[in-house]
Formats: sequence, C-alpha cells, structure tokens
Amino acid sequence: MSVLDDPIYQTEALIAEDIHAYLEAHQNKTLLRFITCGSVDDGKSTLIGRLLYDSKMIFEDQLAALESDSRRIGTQGQNIDFALLVDGLAAEREQGITIDVAYRFFATEKRKFIVADTPGHEQYTRNMVTGASTADLAVILIDGRKGVLTQTRRHSYLAHLIGIRHIVLAVNKMDLVGYDADRFAEIVADYRAFASSIGIEDFTAIPISGLGGDNIASRSDQTPWYEGPTLIEHLETVEVDLATDRRRPFRMPVQWVNRPNLDFRGFAGLIASGTVKPGDAVRVLPSGRTSTIARIVTMDGDLEEAGAGQSVTLTLADEIDCSRGDVLVAADAPPQVADQFQATIVWMDAEDLLPGRGYWMKIGTRTVSATVQPPKHAVDVNTMAELSVKTLGLNDIGVAEVYTDRGIAFEPYADNRDLGGFILIDKLTNATVAAGMLQFALRRSQNVHWQAVEITREAHAAQKHQAPKVLWFTGLSGSGKSTIANLVEKRLHALGKHSFLLDGDNIRHGLNKDLGFTDADRVENVRRVGEVAKLMADAGLIVLTAFISPFRAERELVRGMLPEGEFVEVFIDTPLAVAEARDVKGLYRKARAGELKNFTGIDSPYEPPEAPDIHVNTTQETPEAAAERIVAQLLGTPA
Repeated sequence: MSVLDDPIYQTEALIAEDIHAYLEAHQNKTLLRFITCGSVDDGKSTLIGRLLYDSKMIFEDQLAALESDSRRIGTQGQNIDFALLVDGLAAEREQGITIDVAYRFFATEKRKFIVADTPGHEQYTRNMVTGASTADLAVILIDGRKGVLTQTRRHSYLAHLIGIRHIVLAVNKMDLVGYDADRFAEIVADYRAFASSIGIEDFTAIPISGLGGDNIASRSDQTPWYEGPTLIEHLETVEVDLATDRRRPFRMPVQWVNRPNLDFRGFAGLIASGTVKPGDAVRVLPSGRTSTIARIVTMDGDLEEAGAGQSVTLTLADEIDCSRGDVLVAADAPPQVADQFQATIVWMDAEDLLPGRGYWMKIGTRTVSATVQPPKHAVDVNTMAELSVKTLGLNDIGVAEVYTDRGIAFEPYADNRDLGGFILIDKLTNATVAAGMLQFALRRSQNVHWQAVEITREAHAAQKHQAPKVLWFTGLSGSGKSTIANLVEKRLHALGKHSFLLDGDNIRHGLNKDLGFTDADRVENVRRVGEVAKLMADAGLIVLTAFISPFRAERELVRGMLPEGEFVEVFIDTPLAVAEARDVKGLYRKARAGELKNFTGIDSPYEPPEAPDIHVNTTQETPEAAAERIVAQLLGTPA
C-alpha cells in the first residue's frame, strides 16, 4: 500500500470545517525547539522523518518523492526510508550520514516544534553546537544493540555544556533487540552513571523504534513493560524554557532606539527574561541610570504586561541616555557589569585561535572588541579529560580568559543564554570564528577601577603645543623602518616637537624580552607596544614605532585604541628580494639556512597594509626624502 493511502493522512476535521479557527488555534500553541543527537547510525534522521510523518507534516508530492527515493537510494529495502526526508545534501544521501544541521518544523494538536537534526561525527562538532544553541530539549539516541558509546557521551556533554535543561534518552532500534526490557534497563543504568558524572541530574528514558514507530506517536504493544509517555506525549508536555525564563528578573537587550518623531522615543528589543509592566523601576546597563516604564508599545496597541520571548518597544518616564547594545533590567535585581571573564569557547574556524588578537565579540545586541588569553585547558570531549594546550583549533573546546575593551552587562550562561552567550568574529574577514559561554567575571575586573585624573590628555598636548600622534612604521625586516623613523624623529626634534621612538629590537631587550617570534607572540608584542604608545600619546607626545607588525588585525587593534585620526600607518614598502639583499643583520641568511624559525617573509607571513596613511616605496624614494615627506604630512606643511 502506498503511504498516500495511509489513514493517518486524512484531512483534520477542523481544517475542513473552519480554517480560520484552525489557524487561530495553531497560532496560540507554544513552541518547543529540540535537537536529536547521538552516535552515527543511531537513527536520528529516521526518527525525525517518522515524527514528520506521524504529525502529518508531509505534502503529497513529498510523499511520492519519498517513495521513489526510498526504492532508488534508500537503506530499508522496499520500505520507506524516513531519513531521506531530512538528509537533503547529496553527500548525506550518498554516504547515509548527516553532515549539516537540518531544521524541520512540525506540529501536533497541542504544540509546535522546530527540530534540528545534528551530525554525529566528531569533525562536525561545530555544526552540532550550532543546532544546540537555540534548543530547549535534546533527544539523545542510543542504538539498543550498541549501548552507550563515545559519541553518546560527547553529545550529552555538549548538550549539557550549551545549557539544554531537558534530556530525553531515546533507546532506539528496540525491534532489533527483541524489545528486551532488561537490555533497556541496562542501557539506562549505564547512561545514568555517566550523566551524573557530568552534571546531568535528570532525564527521561523512552524505548523506541524509529523505523516501526514504536512509542513515538502511539504506545507500542511490543513494550507492555514500559509505563512512561510516548516521545510525542513527552515533547507536548515538557515545560519550555520560556516559562522558566519568565520567572527570572527582567532583562531586555536594546536592539533599536525607535524615534519616528520628536514626541516619541522608545527602546525596542526581545525580552530575554522576566516580565515588565508600566510603572516598574528599571536600570540601564552598563551606565547604571534608572527610570520607570511609561508604556509597553506594540503594533497591536499598548500592553499591560510583557514577558520573556516577546518583542516590544518600551518608553521610559525620564529622558536618559540609552542606546543599542545597552540592557534594560529590573532596577532592584541588576546583573553584573565586567570586562574580564572566564569563558568556555568552541572554536569554529580552520585558522587556529591567536591569543591576544583582537576579535569582535557579539553578546546580546552589543558588539565590543575582545581578546582571548592563552587557554587554561582544552576539553577532550570523548574522555572529558582536561588537556594542556597553547591555542584552540577547529572543533576544539577550551576554557580561557576573555578581556573586553569596555564593561558589558552579563549573566553566567547557565542562568541566561542571551546575556551569557557570545560569538567571536574575525575583524578582517567578518567570519564567525567561535562561540562562547561566559562562566563568571574575574575578581580583578570588579576590584580595579579607572582613577579620575585632573590633568587630561588635551592639557598635556596643549602644554607641548602639538597634536599627539602615533606614527606606526611597518614593513619587512630590512625595509628601512628604523632608518626612516630615526630621520623623522631627528627632524621633529629639530623643529622643537616632543617625540619618542619605540624600536622593535630595543623593546625586545626589556618590555618584551619574554616573547618569541611565533604568531601568538608577535600578536602580544604588538599589543603591548600599542598600550605603551597609547600612554605616551595620552602624555601629548608624537610617538614613532618601528616594528614589522606583520598582521593587519593587530595594527587595526592599535588604531582602535586611539582617538580618530591619531594613528598614522606608515608602510615602508620594500620588495622581499631587495630587503633580503640588504640583510644588514644576517637574519635572512639564517632563515634560509633553517637556523631562524618563524621569520617574516620566509616561513611566516606578512600582511601589507591595504590602505596605509603614508606609503613609502624605498626603491623610488631615498630615506631622507621619505622622512621629509612624512614630517610635512604630519605637520601639515609643504614638503
């Protein structure tokens, strides 16, 4: 019999009688997001296909295509291969595995669902984490024949790490073990022992057969010894996180300041937790200013109350400063504000983490600059062992300290995903390189505060009768950076200007003598010099730095430390062959002989500026002429 003739696909009565009533009832259903995960071939895709089929969420043309594909490329002989409903990529169908995260929507009479089918292979850990990041519940599948495997433990750990509070242990393929109650009990006992070791305190175990439909939508006659709910019954009745979030203190990251006219100023966003009413006292973080809610505005009119999961526009009784990225919170129960944290990081990029490099950190609606320190350890997700590492690679999970360039309102990820979860973005490529979960603020971030000073940087500059600048000379070793920088400073000194030259080699004799020449050490070298240059500019000086500084990201990091226009990037452009021919210090010769590792231009990359403020081509201009031109441009005088 064709699946098209199955009585399960008879039209629901309410749809035929009153489509408007059906749509209204459907709109008011709660939504549960969940993932399926577990070892390869445990039947995740088959289970989702069965859920879609049993909930009548497959169109007739899809059913016909499913029948055809099942006969042609299916893995169940002449029977329907439900996995083909989910595995849409050609590579997935050819290999019979899940690679990408597949999202599917379905609904029952009581609830709506979005399910993410996540990969089982270790190399797709980042895909699994992506699917789990928005889930309320995880269905951990176990093959009844194989029991608890390494990948079962890994995905359980990841689901718990991501903060999923509801776990379903679905012991699948019970038909292949004769629906043996003892085998089911044995697997549940093994899993419970492991789950308790990683902090999973409770879970719901259900014996199922994805292929046969046992205990999925209806109770199976094959398991009279099982008295719990079917999988659908459990999914329909489990408390969604939204209900829990509403019981927490009020939090709303501001997404947009709505100012359609002079008489209206509202703050729009999605309420992350708690509830709010007109008259409630609120605080704006990180500034700490307070006010009260005047109105809760929506497209359908004002509300008397709003809660977690609702997008609203709030107006305040007072005119206080509040911008995108700020967080409106309950005045009497505010979260912390800090700029240094311990975090768990899942690295998602093919290029390794560079400790000390500046990344964009997006947390809630705020984007700040952040640096990650060398990891304290990485986690072997197969054994839960803590490993000593210097960096993180693709799919690695580690614990590290994260520093931001300003204080942000946050809560531990375990308490609030919106204020505790973040992503890191490469500043040059705009690629998302990592996802992270804040654990806690470092104590020193709470105890170290900015000290107000009476003499400002403007006063220092006025005393010296000059505008502070940082002239950042960059180029290959032997390009002439130090030579030209010295000539520029001599000219500035002759003109009565107050300046100071920071030379790369000289700095490595003192401040940076502990650093080597790995990419990570080069990043830290530039960061430290940038901090020193900033302090000198604060004192009103014209600072000259002569460093290879091979990476664009770090040069942009220093630019971001200074007020607009104070950072002047000077590219000393010398072809590698010319620089190597000079080889004043004999470094190129050593690098070519293999005696000097990580040498820029030979076995370590140099990223030339794409749009330098001053470009010096040393094959066409003498050092003296270049120095005169740089001084003239700096002081705004004819060259």
